[in-house]
Amino acid sequence: MNVSADFLPEVSADGGVTTGEVARLLGVAPTTLRSWDRRYGIGPAVRQGGRHRRWTAADVDVLRTMCRLTSAGTPPAEAARAARAGVDPPAGRDSRAPGPLPLGRARQECRGLARAAVRLDSQAMDEQLTAVLDRYGLPAAWDEVMMPTLHSVGRKWETAGERYIEVEHLLSWHVSGALRKVSPRRPPVVGAGLSLLACAPGESHTLALEALAATLVQQALPVRMFGAALPADALEEAVRRTGPDAVVLWAQSRVTADRALVTRVEAVEWGVRGARRRPAVLVAGPGWTGRQPPETRHPCGLTEALAALAAVGSR
Repeated sequence: MNVSADFLPEVSADGGVTTGEVARLLGVAPTTLRSWDRRYGIGPAVRQGGRHRRWTAADVDVLRTMCRLTSAGTPPAEAARAARAGVDPPAGRDSRAPGPLPLGRARQECRGLARAAVRLDSQAMDEQLTAVLDRYGLPAAWDEVMMPTLHSVGRKWETAGERYIEVEHLLSWHVSGALRKVSPRRPPVVGAGLSLLACAPGESHTLALEALAATLVQQALPVRMFGAALPADALEEAVRRTGPDAVVLWAQSRVTADRALVTRVEAVEWGVRGARRRPAVLVAGPGWTGRQPPETRHPCGLTEALAALAAVGSR
């Protein structure tokens, strides 16, 4: 994988940069860099005080080659020998390992996360996802880093046959795990209305709803996340039992965007006789574009969904 110099730190020939800086910008876990150094001799030439690693420009060039070759499917030991020698291994290897992802002018963190995903480097993905959540918070981390990287995997998968499926699955798993680790940043909001989140029947794509659920959790707002492919009868029963102010119904494709289901959910009532209530239904996801029922809110993106839920809660 080619790592553009535009996304590397400025490295002087003698001073060098730290392992942490190189790891973040190349999308390699620091532990992976230390392992490569220990096992294959792919390490920094300068060590301050005999211990602290400082990577020079020449060191980073070798590491860049190592990353490119391992991402292309070359075994690490063979890639290390070639990287140290400054040559590529002999041609003819039949590798199905994916190449770089189409990210355009995305954030630097997207590139690091994409490189880690292509290498199937679980530890690097976890470290980078934690870092972007700490740095940007939700929803910015989702809108500007996680979602663009996931979309780049999807675009590559669509044009590469059966390749990249393993990259997409592993990246999705780690994004989901990072979102579920989000915790409230303040005490519970007294009197806040409940939001119920569910995918339409037959719909298996949940990550965007997980991002919304995590953001509500972080804001200490009550939420129930029911996930993928909730049957219609089960959804109606969940609404009756929980009495939510709002129901967010996700559909990734037009096939799962069922307008009749929206009507059914909007008709569900709860509460004592004479003071019964019904939920506001928000439809989310690209499947609803041009198909949402009249006067039904269709927020585009996480920020709009949060604003729409806030508007429902202030009724």
